[in-house]
Amino acid sequence: MRIGGLSSQPIGHYEFCKRMPQECSIHNKDTAPLKLTHDMWEHLLTVNASVNERIKPLTDKEIYGKEEYWAYPTLFGDCEDYVLLKRRELNEAGISLANLLITVVRKRDGEGHAVLTVRTDRGDFILDNLTDEVKNWQETNYTYLKRQAVNYTGRWVSIEAPSNLLVGSVQ
Repeated sequence: MRIGGLSSQPIGHYEFCKRMPQECSIHNKDTAPLKLTHDMWEHLLTVNASVNERIKPLTDKEIYGKEEYWAYPTLFGDCEDYVLLKRRELNEAGISLANLLITVVRKRDGEGHAVLTVRTDRGDFILDNLTDEVKNWQETNYTYLKRQAVNYTGRWVSIEAPSNLLVGSVQ
């Protein structure tokens, strides 16, 4: 993923940080990508599928009576709640938060969505509540907008469009 400059923090994350400042004030010193081993890959698959199975999808409006409310889910949640839980479980298993980045994307229908980007030495992979498959970010059908910075959990950076788009003309 090619990162641009600083970006605005999503309002849901901002309010989450006000409620849980310890979550958003972590400065990561070691920002090297995660070494992706076979066992680590299996663990990513397991956590993604497990959280997707345990948490049932409901909107923030249905759960909290608010349009946007980021929280750790217990039974129900929306996309960013799944992301928070996967991030916490993977971090508790020893993966640095520098490699577990909340990411905001746009789905093909234009709707906003949140996924978890896992930075590895073999590329950036996406954990998503809409599928149990873990895919390289370039293999998804999303437009990537922004994600957390690798060195600071309270900062967000833009994601630049892929530069491999070829444009040509003929006469």
